[in-house]
Amino acid sequence: MTSAPAAAGGRLPPLVLACLAATWLVWGSTYLAIKFALVSFPPFFQMGTRFLVAGALLAAWMRWRGAPWPNARQWRHAFVVGALMLGGGMGCTALAETTVASGLVVAFIAIGPLLITLMSLPFGVRPAPAEAAGIAVGFAGVLMLVQGQGFGGSPAGLAAMLIATSSWALGSVLSQRRLPLAPGAMGFASEMLAGGLVLMLIALVRGEAPQWPPTAGAAAAWAYLVVAGSLVGFTAYMVLLARTTPALASSYSFVNPVIALLLGVGLAGEVVTTWEWIASGVIVAGVVLLVLGRRAGA
Repeated sequence: MTSAPAAAGGRLPPLVLACLAATWLVWGSTYLAIKFALVSFPPFFQMGTRFLVAGALLAAWMRWRGAPWPNARQWRHAFVVGALMLGGGMGCTALAETTVASGLVVAFIAIGPLLITLMSLPFGVRPAPAEAAGIAVGFAGVLMLVQGQGFGGSPAGLAAMLIATSSWALGSVLSQRRLPLAPGAMGFASEMLAGGLVLMLIALVRGEAPQWPPTAGAAAAWAYLVVAGSLVGFTAYMVLLARTTPALASSYSFVNPVIALLLGVGLAGEVVTTWEWIASGVIVAGVVLLVLGRRAGA
């Protein structure tokens, strides 16, 4: 799966714009949903069931539309990429949220574009100057935004975030450069099914079990993660990996903290300081640079 130019003439096509909006807006709300769901669903069990259900729904829909099942080679790729992006990436993120302060989770995730860009270098993919500047500016803005927040966390939680970020970045690059999935949405469905199985195996080894019946808030958060986080957000991200540059595809990690900030204001009545608004402006500037420089890495 190789990335293609976003559009002739430098314009972003409607599909790419829609997918960017999905990863920016939807994923910005999922960290809060993961916290809510953890009340009743342990981390790997939560993520495993989430992706198994989402993958099954998407696969059934694609089969109904006549899409063929992935072949054996494509399933092997799906298990490798799914183990990295979902097993390591999403599973360890949920695990970290049990012990690591939210400010540090956000800071770790903001390293994603840098890691993806570095891991793409051996494949001959180098960021344009504007993209490199966008990564630096966006990361600086995230650090400004989380300044003063609690950065406490257990060593295990910090290790989980490092594993999560590295696994997600490696899986993203391999899916784009070396391990193509089945065409279209069936490939995304196979990755969610394979990754969900890996997550459930980890949950079994860890002895995780849900609280039953779950609280209403945890059940609603889990359902939101299935529909918005997986079916919409994750599928949109995989489309971006296939159709645009690695740096632009991973720009969600800069925008998500701003969305989380706005949700805190709107839903939790939190007060935003002048410094936080300035930091948000710096992040937006970084994303603008990423958009301007996208074609050189396509």
